[in-house]
Amino acid sequence: QVQLVESGGGFVQPGGSLRLSCAPSQTRYGAYVWGWFRQVPGKQREMVATITPGGQTNYAASLKDRFTISRDTDNGTIYHDMRDLDADDTAYYYCNARHKVAPSRDYWGQGTQVTVSS
Repeated sequence: QVQLVESGGGFVQPGGSLRLSCAPSQTRYGAYVWGWFRQVPGKQREMVATITPGGQTNYAASLKDRFTISRDTDNGTIYHDMRDLDADDTAYYYCNARHKVAPSRDYWGQGTQVTVSS
């Protein structure tokens, strides 16, 4: 089992930046694709960014230029750096780990709220 603990959410003004962190319960991350998702009331959860064990990243097209996902290879922590934030980025953000071979082994953190408001 993989437990994920997110942190770094909070309030930020439009145009500001924020870093989210996802700390896994184990550091053997090679079998998983890691990512950040977000959800707002009335809408489906959407993928924001993912990173493979080899470091290949994938982003939602509309967010590619503003968001960056990365990994601390020593402890497996996943980071999500967000910049030029606006109100549309307000959402509950979740860290995710999905097994590459057995995708039913799909783990989620509790989430962290990001609110962009002046």
